[in-house]
Amino acid sequence: MGKGGGCVPSKKKSSSVVAEDHGREAPLPIDGQSVDSDTNVMSENPMLRSMEKLKIFIVFYSMYGHVEGLARRMKKGVDGVDGVEGVLYRVPETLPIEVLEAMKAPPKDDSILEISATELVEADGVLFGFPTRYGCMAAQMKAFFDSTGQLWKEQKLAGKPAGFFVSTGTQGGGQETTAWTAITQLAHHGMLFVPIGYTFGAGMFKMDTVRGGSPYGAGVFAGDGTRKPTDTEMALAEHQGKYMAAVVKRLAHDF
Repeated sequence: MGKGGGCVPSKKKSSSVVAEDHGREAPLPIDGQSVDSDTNVMSENPMLRSMEKLKIFIVFYSMYGHVEGLARRMKKGVDGVDGVEGVLYRVPETLPIEVLEAMKAPPKDDSILEISATELVEADGVLFGFPTRYGCMAAQMKAFFDSTGQLWKEQKLAGKPAGFFVSTGTQGGGQETTAWTAITQLAHHGMLFVPIGYTFGAGMFKMDTVRGGSPYGAGVFAGDGTRKPTDTEMALAEHQGKYMAAVVKRLAHDF
């Protein structure tokens, strides 16, 4: 399956169990596996597995580039945490090209590949980003969630941590409700919603500039489409990436 941003399939870490040495010979590693000298059964080498990075998929839909800007900065935050890597993906577009052209939407960056629903299983955590449509996620992201029916049926995403980041046109346009209404998607999959709360510190309380974002996740105000994210909005996105990476890393360690 196609991977974006240099992604390789994510491997779940095995439990860290330390066995006592009773004089048995050490297992011999064979291509990332080991052979039990007593049972002659091959098992994955935990030392090699522990060297693999945890993967956080940053899955987004962006029409005019505002959500994509947050996603790229979020990846920087994820990558800043040792042992964790962020991978950018976009969901499939549902609008015809002629409609997008009429809406003056810029062309998509081909270096960021589209993701299929089945690929979500490979992630250790997911950050979903999307613009609002009347207080809810855009139809393109909803269509993607609607394609995860088989994963829901098999509960393949249960227990996987996930978070949201959004874009709205106005200050009252759904910075919180867009994330809030999206939580239902995670609940039915049994995923773990990871909000950022007020962990961004003083940046969450400043009133001197217009700033998107909320305790639910990072956000940006798009205005008429020409407004660019502020430094604070971008910093909040980077913070969310770091915060999510720390949570995923902690969960992987505990389990």
